[in-house]
Amino acid sequence: MSSKSNLHAATNDSGFKKEIGLFGGVSIIGGIMIGSGIFYLGSYVLERTHMSMGLALLCWIVGGIVSLLGGLCFAELGASCPKTGGMVIYLDEAYHPVVGYMFGFTSWLLSGAGSISALAIALPTALRGYISLSDFAIKGIAIALILALTAYNSLGIKQGTILQNVSMVAKLIPIVIIIFGAILLGKEHPDLSLIPAGSGEISFSAIIGMIAFATVATLWAYEGWTNLNSVAEEMKDPARNLPKALLIGIGAITVIYTLFNFALYKVLPHAEVVSMIESGNLYLGTEVAKRVFGGIGGGLVLATMLIAMFSALNGMIIAFPRYYYAMAKEGHFFKNHGMLHPKSKVPTVSLCSQALIAIVLVLLRNLDQLTSLVVFAGMLFNVLCVVAVIVYRKKYPNLERPYKAWGYPVTVIISIALFAGLMINTLMEDPVTALIGLVVPAVGAVVYFIFDKRLKEEKTKA
Repeated sequence: MSSKSNLHAATNDSGFKKEIGLFGGVSIIGGIMIGSGIFYLGSYVLERTHMSMGLALLCWIVGGIVSLLGGLCFAELGASCPKTGGMVIYLDEAYHPVVGYMFGFTSWLLSGAGSISALAIALPTALRGYISLSDFAIKGIAIALILALTAYNSLGIKQGTILQNVSMVAKLIPIVIIIFGAILLGKEHPDLSLIPAGSGEISFSAIIGMIAFATVATLWAYEGWTNLNSVAEEMKDPARNLPKALLIGIGAITVIYTLFNFALYKVLPHAEVVSMIESGNLYLGTEVAKRVFGGIGGGLVLATMLIAMFSALNGMIIAFPRYYYAMAKEGHFFKNHGMLHPKSKVPTVSLCSQALIAIVLVLLRNLDQLTSLVVFAGMLFNVLCVVAVIVYRKKYPNLERPYKAWGYPVTVIISIALFAGLMINTLMEDPVTALIGLVVPAVGAVVYFIFDKRLKEEKTKA
């Protein structure tokens, strides 16, 4: 069988409806990437750069470039293999089905459902400063959100995309207002030099290490762009629209994040920023909005955060079940997860099982520890997917590639080096958590071989 038939066999008669256009693709990326973190992650970046505003801005740009280089690789993979499941499929084809399975299993059991439950809890928690909500009420609201969005997205990808488009525009408007209001009205002249103030003589290698450590913090904000590929089969003309959506989405968000953090520095004096962060007040964006817009500033930020978290939650609920669908179609997962609803043409069982696990995690609520354990594993799978571009070129030389990664192989090698360097940096900074985070993928490998054994037994009996 040719490489083309192997990779495209499922795309012609899979049953998915092609309802996602270019703007819908950008909305899914932006919806998942831009959450409440835009208002506080800048504090972590500043901490890791020893309060250097110049280095912090550089790290936001570097984080965007790293994500964009990764996006180039995913654009080539998605355009040449537009199948539902994204990373699961690429890892399957490039290495072995167990590799893609480990990624999908980790998402299903922990990282995907954990991200959904964390956001569902964070959304009502943001209201606590305005209305009194008990822990029980917050859990109840979180569960209701998960159930409501799961039910809504079961109606079809068109409905889910419409909601994603509307919420994306709704959260961008106040963010843009805050950025331009702060830049135009801010009276500060931030020091953007690349040497941390008061640090004395500091070596070049120390600055590079600082940039690497702080860039990891920015990648928390950029996280999410890999998920568009999971709905490739539901995109209109994925060979053209998927690469465009990735590049437009990641590029635009890089500009937004960089301008937003620069806007903060235009309003808040450096000494005050340091004092706020040291006292534990990390929400610099909230403080800036209050100063620029007065009493309505706090409400503007709250509305933006709520819409942003809602949009991210909806985007995740759309994207993640497609991984579990791909695992089931590959043959080593529950068969009903690979079924589409006869009318809506979405993987309803995958949506429902995701909701169930997310609700269980909401009730457990120890989410910070759970999600931090899979950060390292997630970075590892990202590196493997970028390497897959090279593997695909060697393994499937005749595969039709409507889009090719710009600057190949140089940009791909740079992307691999950057992701690998950040992964090594994370391993050095927190080795115990990083290594423990590999336990869940390892469990996934065991489950894969259990299913594999059953499949072989069934074939033998047949």
